[in-house]
Amino acid sequence: MTGNQKKRYFTEKAAEWIFTACGFIAVLAVASITIYMFINGTPALFQVGLAKLLFGTLWQPAAAEPSFGILFVILTSIIGTAAAVLLGAPMGILTAVFIEETASRPLAALVKPAVELLAGIPSVIYGLLGIYLLNPVMYKLELKIFADSPDHQFTGGANLISAVIVLAIMILPTVISVSASAIHAVPASQRAASLALGATPIQTIFKVTLPSAKSGITAAVVLGTGRAIGEAMAITLVSGSSVNLPLPFNSVRFLTTAIVAEMGYASGLHRQVLFTIGLVLFVFIMFINITLTKILKGREKKG
Repeated sequence: MTGNQKKRYFTEKAAEWIFTACGFIAVLAVASITIYMFINGTPALFQVGLAKLLFGTLWQPAAAEPSFGILFVILTSIIGTAAAVLLGAPMGILTAVFIEETASRPLAALVKPAVELLAGIPSVIYGLLGIYLLNPVMYKLELKIFADSPDHQFTGGANLISAVIVLAIMILPTVISVSASAIHAVPASQRAASLALGATPIQTIFKVTLPSAKSGITAAVVLGTGRAIGEAMAITLVSGSSVNLPLPFNSVRFLTTAIVAEMGYASGLHRQVLFTIGLVLFVFIMFINITLTKILKGREKKG
């Protein structure tokens, strides 16, 4: 074995060891987080009761007889995340189509940095913009709709709609970037063949390009969903952070904001329940990721 061959051999072995070590560290990190969440999140389930915790609607941790029902919090996270994805995902995908397929090069070169800038803005800034720009508009709308309703509790515009809009805007950079990469990876020959057969550019986009990029676009939606589920600071500022039924103009609390709002002063059983909420959120995220991954793989096999 020559000197160059030995050098190449040891380089390959070193790279293999490094990659293996990184893989083990990643798996160990996920396993450690999972074990930690289950160890800290399960004790409250036995003390409060699974049914009372998950299906109770009353959240009064500081009462003489405390109640820890988080059903409204769970429903808020499900409905708010789903609404944000339904609003933001189509907008992000169509923006990616615009950047890659229809925009001129100078315009695309201008839009791409703007999208990357959106991704770099801290979440608290989105929350502050929501407070000063979005909540006043929602409050005016609330006054018009519920002016003759004496039983309505006005929230100053901090409601579920505001939270959904902010989340939809926050997932845009992820959906746009990943979708644009997937669309860019579609071979130009497929577009040329479609156009040569007489299809219009718009038909080519929706009948050829997007179906070919569906795996990457689905991955973009999955990542956007994860971004929406895990967001806390921005929606804490714009949602009102009260435990209520998730109706459009109600002040609401998400799973993430429930932890952020009370972890600083919680103690005893109250603190354990907050860890249980974190466990519910963790299981919720894992379930969504596994489900969407299976759907994606099923579509790939059918395709």
